[in-house]
Formats: sequence, structure tokens, C-alpha cells
Amino acid sequence: MTTSFTQRREFLKQAGLVGSLGPAAMMAGLSESAMAFGGETARVVEDAVVPAQAEEAPKYHIKFAVCGMSHDHIYGMIGAVQRGGGELVVAWGGEEDKLALFRKRFPDVKVVATQDEILDDSAVQLVLTSQVASERAGLAVRAMKRGKDFLSDKPGMTTLDQLAEVRRTIAETKRIYAILYSELLEVKAAVYADVLVRQGAIGKVIQTINIAPHQIVQGGGDSGGAMPRPNWFWNPDRAGGILCDIGSHQVDQFLFYTGSTEAEVVESQIANVRHPQHPRFQDFGDMVLRGNRGLGYVRLDWFTPAGVGTWGDGRLFILGADGYMEIRKYTNIAVSHQGNNLFVVDSKQARSIDCNAMPLPFGPQFVADIVNRTHLAQNQDEALLAAELVIKAQSNAKWVKLQD
Repeated sequence: MTTSFTQRREFLKQAGLVGSLGPAAMMAGLSESAMAFGGETARVVEDAVVPAQAEEAPKYHIKFAVCGMSHDHIYGMIGAVQRGGGELVVAWGGEEDKLALFRKRFPDVKVVATQDEILDDSAVQLVLTSQVASERAGLAVRAMKRGKDFLSDKPGMTTLDQLAEVRRTIAETKRIYAILYSELLEVKAAVYADVLVRQGAIGKVIQTINIAPHQIVQGGGDSGGAMPRPNWFWNPDRAGGILCDIGSHQVDQFLFYTGSTEAEVVESQIANVRHPQHPRFQDFGDMVLRGNRGLGYVRLDWFTPAGVGTWGDGRLFILGADGYMEIRKYTNIAVSHQGNNLFVVDSKQARSIDCNAMPLPFGPQFVADIVNRTHLAQNQDEALLAAELVIKAQSNAKWVKLQD
């Protein structure tokens, strides 16, 4: 199979991305009042793509199924594959409340009584799941052994034994296995940050810092908290624990932006600060990472206050040798509720970039991978290394008890 990430950039270029704008082009057309005076740094507002860009029609078509919808992330996963040309043809779910919501959204999709009805369906090329986290790897192995490609919600697995079995099955079956780390793959500002990093906008990446607050109870949406959290959410044996679960997003970004192909967890810690009714639940965690091409720090928590206006004020800081970036993914606190805010600072200027018109390449690329047997949408080794690191961080984490 071929592995290349130049196609990601080509996809964005064809979609109208202004990827070749240098400092001179950025400054062109600005009035003198917009320029810096007295040696001060200029502040330039850049649009990430050409306005009113028409969405390109999918090039390929596949049939896919949902086998497990325990987490509402399944809807974002479905949307990504549909954007790429996927047709949802059949579904299975183990929870009646989740099934009821699914039927409202997709009344024309066939719902079956067992997982095997999906796994034995020769028309299904790809299986998606957001089943309970501890059950995802086993389902993936069964699906791949029956000739299906597989897309999992994060975390894809919760133990090293599960990870080893998934790796063995990939090697044996040659199936495509992916984990939808949506905080990278489905966040437009994160996509454009990658374009700029690869263009050398901030030089060699030295470190990533991920700040990833989450919210247990939400007013709606598909992030998991629109309904009361299920019992498995509070059980780290089933959910994976805070570092393995929501930490997997962040460690994937650390590997992706630094380009690290080898990495270790230097230290990790977890705590239950405000949920004594669920004594094994972890509402805080952090970890330090060291890769062969960069360093990383990740902080996670379940303390997003209602005043934020979204489920979490997710931030990513990328330190380069020649500048730095900050991504304010879902909001811009006290400024705007709009997400996909990218800030870039180098030796010549500071830029605030609205990335909301960016195309999202994952869905079209992933469907193309299914058809062409390539790995353009996601580096499979990187995705599994991220899973390995967070499982190790979780299992080796120091449990910290804070005094009131």
C-alpha cells in the first residue's frame, strides 16, 4: 500500500486554499494604517481560503455500516464518510435510547438485530463504530477478519493486548483500520495549521501543548453530553480513563505536528477532584511526551464551565524554531463564539486567520483509500502509536489526591 501526505496538500490546493501566500502577499492591498510603524509587528487578518468556494462532488462511492453507536461521535463519523461519497446502508445499536435517536436522523436506513448481520453482509465495505470503548477493538478484529475495513471512534482500544491483536489482524488481513481523531481530522483550523507547518511557516516544530477541557453535561450536540452520561462513561475499565480516552486526540496531534515516529511518555498523572460519587472516574489528567522529532505536553479535564458556551475551549500551541501557532478550536473566549481560529506569529508579523471556509479532506481521502487501497487520509502506524502511548500513560499514571 502507498503512504503519502502530499495528497492532503494537493486536495486543499484544488479546493481553493490560499497556500502560497508569503509575507509580501499578505501585506499587499493593505492600507498604510494597517501596517506596523516604528518597528512594531504588523497584525494581518488572512482568510484561509477563497470565499464562496464550491464543494467538490465526491469522486468515489462505497457502502458502509454503523455497528455500535454508544457515543454520539458516530454522527460526525457518518458525516465525514458521507462527504467522501459513502452510502450508509445498514446499522446496529445496542442501546434503545441511542437507536431511537438514530432512527429519527436516518429513518430510511435499515436497522438489524445483531452485529453479525452487518459483518456477514457482503455489500458492506466499511464498518464504523462508537461502541463502548473497551469493546471497539474486538469488533474491529472481527470485522477485518470478515473482509471489512474499519473506522473506530477514539479510543480505538483500551489495553495493550487489544492493540497487539488489532496490529496482528491488520498484518494478516491487509484491511484498512483507522481511528477518527476528530480534533485533528475534523477541525478546519487544525487542517490549515498543518499546511502552514509543512510550508515552514514557523520552522522546525519543537513542541506541542494541548489544553483539552471537556464538559460532562451539555445542552445538545453530538459531543456525548446531550443526554445523561451512561454508566460505562464513569468506569475507566470500559471508557479507558481520561488519558486513554480524550487524551488520544491530543497525543495524535503531538505525533502529527512534530512528525515523531517514535515516542515515550515521560510522566503522567490523574485525579478525581470533584466526583466522589464515582470514585474511579478521573476528571483531571496530564502527561509529558518525548518524541524523536519533538516534545509534547497534554492537559485534560472535565471542568468546562457553562459560561464558555461550548463543550470545551480546546487549544493547541505549536512552538517552532522560527515562530509559533495557537489554534482556538471551538471558541474565542470573550471575543467570539466562532471556532476555527488560527494565530500565527513569526519574525515579521502576527496573523489571525479565520479557517471556517476550509475544506475537510479526511472524508474524501478516506473513501478514496477504501477504493484504491491507499493510506492518504491517516497514517495507520501513527494512529496506532498514539493509541499505544495513551494506554501506557493511563496504566502508569500516578493517582494524585488534592486536599480541599
